[in-house]
Amino acid sequence: MPGSGNFASGRFDGGLMKTERENDVEEILSAADTAEAVARMASEIVEENAGMDELAVVGIHTGGVPLAERLVASLERLGAKPAATGTVDITLYRDDLSQIGPAPIVRATDITFDVAGMTVVLVDDVILTGRTVRAAIDNLMDLGRPRRIELAVLIDRGGRELPMQPDFVGKRVRVERDRIIEVVFGDDGDRVITYPCRAGRR
Repeated sequence: MPGSGNFASGRFDGGLMKTERENDVEEILSAADTAEAVARMASEIVEENAGMDELAVVGIHTGGVPLAERLVASLERLGAKPAATGTVDITLYRDDLSQIGPAPIVRATDITFDVAGMTVVLVDDVILTGRTVRAAIDNLMDLGRPRRIELAVLIDRGGRELPMQPDFVGKRVRVERDRIIEVVFGDDGDRVITYPCRAGRR
């Protein structure tokens, strides 16, 4: 994707739910709804920030990375190309690291710019407890002291366990805690779906 910089690929959720198939998969956002939400979030980022000269967009692995790509593309269409892009992996910063097994999957944190003095827009697909965001902020702070950190999420499903609130939101939805919300990224459009949590999956 043009202008995607250091991004690699991710997820999303929000909207009026419509039963899609008999196996209890429901659509929250259609491809058109998702594209509209991302474009609106990009506009809000431009409005909130006076300029792009000291603004970086950083996607949180995994779902935040493709969403960050889409946000950067929307920003560029508005003539507001960010000064830098990157990705962060929060695996080693998780507060439950000791509980997820001896060989966690660790993806690359790719920050090739100096975060000191920058406004960093952290991007994730879905926010629930706030623990992923907390871990991502810890990762960033180990690399330097940003002037400001903002949070952009496609779906805010509530259920916070830490006081983390997004600055830019595509859609706020409420579903039962035992349902998964997934942003499905695709070449022909992205959409958000929800379905019951299967046994053995959390």
